[in-house]
Amino acid sequence: MARQIPAAERIIKARKLIEKARAIPRPDTGMFVDFSYTAQVKDTLRQALDLVKFIRYTPTASDEVKQQVEAIYQEAADTEKELLKKV
Repeated sequence: MARQIPAAERIIKARKLIEKARAIPRPDTGMFVDFSYTAQVKDTLRQALDLVKFIRYTPTASDEVKQQVEAIYQEAADTEKELLKKV
């Protein structure tokens, strides 16, 4: 059986994954010509959100932790807009 990761550790890992998405080198040819860049960014952000997905619904999570999760969701959305130039 897989080891459970505490909520605080999941939040830290999610923030690192968001930073990893920002560190992916941009292609010189253009954003949508190189689909692998878009796929890498979206996959990395998806991994970050999957780590914290259920923390919001956990009854033992404090309000502070739930606010941090909401901030991660917002940060991931902002990062996707920033990196992929979505309006």
